[in-house]
Amino acid sequence: MIKTGQELELMAESGRLLASVFSWLDQQPLKGMTTLAVNDAVEAYIVDELGARPASKGQYGYGFVLNSSRNDVVCHGVPSAGEMLRDGDIVNFDITLEKNGFIADSSKTWLIGEVGPQARRLVRTTSEAMWKGIRAVRPGARLGDIGHAIERHARQAGYSVVREYCGHGIGREMHEAPQVLHYGKPGTGLTLKEGMVFTIEPMINQGGRAVVEQDDGWTVATADGKLSAQFEHTVAVTRDGVRVLTLRPDEVGRV
Repeated sequence: MIKTGQELELMAESGRLLASVFSWLDQQPLKGMTTLAVNDAVEAYIVDELGARPASKGQYGYGFVLNSSRNDVVCHGVPSAGEMLRDGDIVNFDITLEKNGFIADSSKTWLIGEVGPQARRLVRTTSEAMWKGIRAVRPGARLGDIGHAIERHARQAGYSVVREYCGHGIGREMHEAPQVLHYGKPGTGLTLKEGMVFTIEPMINQGGRAVVEQDDGWTVATADGKLSAQFEHTVAVTRDGVRVLTLRPDEVGRV
């Protein structure tokens, strides 16, 4: 669970490479692309340009390099040649990358074309909730402090937090201890220590928090058909706070 200084630097390199994938994807004309085309382009970029491995491909039998979760899909959406990104959509791409034996994990919800104010507000609030959770990370804090900060922000905005899926430790394996819930009570749960590395990845719903798994065995959607958004970073507990290993250039100064 605790990473050495050398291991942290290797994880930081994986995180830096993954952040560059997101910066590159920001420059792509997502509107009009299918989610499968996005998947294939991301795979080529990771493998050919970065010399890294898409860690999701083959994990648990999954056949793609990312999850594409559009509109009412909460998480684990499967890329498809029949799913085109259209004006007004919101879509989360959840991407992992492995380099030198260590994995980084991050996701972002994009606004496609002209998006309505209610969807924009959900996406903005979800990003803010993730950062509230990240800012709660420091040695001596508790996991419940992270979850409470996220849930409080979401609930104040009138939204609900998905409870069936959570953040997780990460390193040589994609999913390690501990589980990082996005709800909780302050002062409860595992005490954070320097060298811990885990993801914070809240899924925030416009309506109720109930979700349903679709017939493909992967895709999870809101039970009420309302929108859902997600953001994710891989973070490390430092001596005096937190280091966001997957931080993108446009996010510098957020912590």
